[in-house]
Amino acid sequence: MRRTDAFIDTNVALYLATSEPSKAAKAEALIEAGGVISVQVLTEFADVTHRKYKGAWPAIRQQLAALRGNLEVLPVTSETHDLGLVIAERYRFRVYDAQLIAAALQAGCTTFWSEDLHNGQVIENQLTIRNPFLAPQ
Repeated sequence: MRRTDAFIDTNVALYLATSEPSKAAKAEALIEAGGVISVQVLTEFADVTHRKYKGAWPAIRQQLAALRGNLEVLPVTSETHDLGLVIAERYRFRVYDAQLIAAALQAGCTTFWSEDLHNGQVIENQLTIRNPFLAPQ
């Protein structure tokens, strides 16, 4: 059974396009287990992969198809945007991060996999941020 309670942040998905084998393997395992992303993750993934990693568009499209095939993709709505602004103000997140957290909350996720946010932080008594690259504690 595929997970639907975990949201994958862009920074985790991007390890599919890098040459860091241990992190790439962990990211791949998380994505293959299933979860949720938003269209914003797909957009950020395509932008960074093309601009920073100099990826070719056919390879990027193939990676995006793999993400779509393994993960539920949520649209970005005005309700997501509004909740994201509330989250940004309340928790002092950057707006782009808050938009992803808002999408995760709306999807009913309980885990938010991210390398860049505060590991263990709980948002709205529902969503726990977890860094998948830290050793279990």
